Amino acid sequence: MEPPPDHGEESYRGSGKLAGCVAVVTGADSGIGRAVCIAYAREGADLVMSYLPEEQPQAESTADLVTKAGRTAVLVPGDIQQEEHCKAIVERAVEQFGRIDILVNNAAYQMAQKGGLADITTEQLDRTFKTNVYAMFWLCKAALPHMNPGSSVINTSSIEAYQPKPTLLDYAAAKGAIVNFTKGFAVEAGEKGIRVNTVAPGPIWTPLIPATMPPDDVKSFGANTPLGRPGQPAELAAAYVFLASNDASYVNAEVLGVTGGRPLG
Repeated sequence: MEPPPDHGEESYRGSGKLAGCVAVVTGADSGIGRAVCIAYAREGADLVMSYLPEEQPQAESTADLVTKAGRTAVLVPGDIQQEEHCKAIVERAVEQFGRIDILVNNAAYQMAQKGGLADITTEQLDRTFKTNVYAMFWLCKAALPHMNPGSSVINTSSIEAYQPKPTLLDYAAAKGAIVNFTKGFAVEAGEKGIRVNTVAPGPIWTPLIPATMPPDDVKSFGANTPLGRPGQPAELAAAYVFLASNDASYVNAEVLGVTGGRPLG
């Protein structure tokens, strides 16, 4: 990618906010997931990293940064479109660490279609919802019994849940479902002392953008924000740290927008 994304490799400095925690992060190899893994490790957390097998080199690069921060990185490649693999991620975390303190549902799939609804195939719709929504359901269901009071679930939604583009109709609908699920699940989990929140990014410069959008859209990506540019993955990391930490001990069922000034709603 030109310019290369900033994941906080050189800039993020931890202060022990997540010392001793165990975090499961999906989509951990690159983009927002990579930035979250770097920040969490430097804040003192061990990581269980989920990613597609074809992203192994990027995942190993991220894991190297985790271990350089003095934390453990457990790599669990596979496709979260499969319920059994989602269960396996949780089982691996429990086998290694005995519990899960933070679950970050971050992995996403999108594919822009210029023709809107008419060009969205059933195959694309299935992939979008299985990756963005089904996996979140399966992971939360599997992880909840292994989370103690004070634990945190953080889902990744999007400004698209509030300002949907016709070219991303299936993706926007999935992100809207994530917001709704977050608010509902927060009630159930809250009774167990577990908080559930969501970060809603605006335009963020990740590999998903050039891989799934027309070149002209990539060139102008983020220009419609008040800041006039896309955000960097590193600029979201602190939001995920905050929601996972004791600083957010009374924050539940919330949507935290990181949008460069574009309003949610």
